[in-house]
Amino acid sequence: MFRNLSKYALLFLFLSLSGFIFLLRNMHTVESWNCHTISALYQLQTRIQSSLLSANLPTYNPNLTFCAHLGQKPSAEDELEERYLLNSIQWPGPPPRFAPPTLRSTSDPVHSFFTILPGKGRREWRLGDQLEALVQVHDFQGRPKRYGGDFLLARLHSPELGAGVAGTVVDHKNGIYSVFFPLLWVGPAQVEVTLVHSSEAVAVLKHLREHRPDRVFFKSLFRLGFLSEKTVCNMCLPPDQQPLCNYTDLYTGEPWYCYKPKMLSCDTRINHAKGGYLKNLLSNKEALLFQSGVNIKVQIRASGRDRIDVLPPEAGDGDKVTPSVRLTPSGHYFNSSWRPQGGPPMRRFEDSAAVTQCLRNKVINMYGDSTARQWFEYFLTFVPEIKEINLHSPRNVGPFMAVDTTHNILLKYRCHGPPIRFTTVLTSELRYVSNELDGLAGGPDTVVVLSVWAHFSTFPVEVYVRRLRHIRRAVLRLLGRAPGTLVVIRSANLQALDPEVSLYNSDWYSLQLDTVLKAMFRGLDVVMVDAWEMSLAHHLPHALHPPQAIVQNMIGMLLSHICPETRPSRE
Repeated sequence: MFRNLSKYALLFLFLSLSGFIFLLRNMHTVESWNCHTISALYQLQTRIQSSLLSANLPTYNPNLTFCAHLGQKPSAEDELEERYLLNSIQWPGPPPRFAPPTLRSTSDPVHSFFTILPGKGRREWRLGDQLEALVQVHDFQGRPKRYGGDFLLARLHSPELGAGVAGTVVDHKNGIYSVFFPLLWVGPAQVEVTLVHSSEAVAVLKHLREHRPDRVFFKSLFRLGFLSEKTVCNMCLPPDQQPLCNYTDLYTGEPWYCYKPKMLSCDTRINHAKGGYLKNLLSNKEALLFQSGVNIKVQIRASGRDRIDVLPPEAGDGDKVTPSVRLTPSGHYFNSSWRPQGGPPMRRFEDSAAVTQCLRNKVINMYGDSTARQWFEYFLTFVPEIKEINLHSPRNVGPFMAVDTTHNILLKYRCHGPPIRFTTVLTSELRYVSNELDGLAGGPDTVVVLSVWAHFSTFPVEVYVRRLRHIRRAVLRLLGRAPGTLVVIRSANLQALDPEVSLYNSDWYSLQLDTVLKAMFRGLDVVMVDAWEMSLAHHLPHALHPPQAIVQNMIGMLLSHICPETRPSRE
């Protein structure tokens, strides 16, 4: 009898709870309810919804590319540019297969090797020459690969001299790769070649980018009084699963959507946040292509020597014939200091007084991801006169502001708009970079720093092209009304990879974005800080937020353009 009563009690409780929830969802004037009466029940519902948020993620059709209709229809000129950019980053891959390859038939850095080729016409190498190495990739059975598409990195460096330069890799699409280095210093130089991903792994990454952009998902909190709900958000959501809230930016047309809350309206959204990362994206065979210490960022050995000695140039070499492959690195390290190729010479700002003097009467506006925020934090650490103002912003999110009233210096940082993967950003603080640039007066005392790349790695490249196009147009408008404004763009950089990070932030994704970024701003009156080459050429380990020694060189480049070296006039 008591068991039956217990069952009826549970049933009654369930029906009562359902009735309350039904009433809540159908009330038009929520304010008329007694808050204390329903708050406990609603808090229980909210906890249930939060726990089910990640379980109720949208389902995408894996046979279709991601939202081909996304955003405003581009003009004919924009379509032509986009086609050119996408063609420029086309990546060779393995031949079509009916089934995924086994690990044994994929690229193995242990069985692969590189060989330094002798110099043309002589056995020694001299300053200004070009060094060439040939890489032969083998599979795990020791057999030579017959197709290309492997992602290789190469650098020439000298620990003794604190020197380093990035190499240029040429894929011959037959398992053989040529690597070229310009010889830019006299003394020892060591070749280093690294397999970042096999061609088979790159094919998996490419498929994920085109078909699973939802592998990083976002969420927003909606609140009205004591009522709150969380829903999933993204740049594109399947509209056939539940109603959508459209947050497309009115000025740029940049799309952003959230699933509509069940009880609250779309205009009650109060924040934006990273929801999380989807797991179990790979089959068991595919997972074998991403193993730390096996086929992710593993160095390839040399067959023979891996070091040479670079001699001074011979007399008369000033008119030497240009090498067959023209190498144009953005710069190189020597004595642990970056030496840019072209532009003003690099100045050394050894102490905070020199930095303060350079930044006197300047306003530095920094926009972008956490790699831009790292520059802001560097100034706070290195220059004690610059004091941060407490804006009560969330830690690591911003916006941030710092001032030096004595020297009239103002530093500002603001993150870029969605898709930003920060913890929680208030919707009132979500700003698109192009709109922020349109609000600047500009002028000779204004510096703009842009770093927008890391949070776009999970989306098709077209999404990044569109975002950069809006930013580029805003930069041109800024330079048109205020030609003296200095615009500095920080490119993508290498980072530490493991099996999980590779699926979301692989260096291969970053390289493709970096290539597009540099192409879209080439020829404009802006300064490009090549973080890619600066992180590749340096001896310190790769990191999403590069070590201070690299950041210091980046800041040195920034300051060298703000305060170029003045040469004494000739009279």
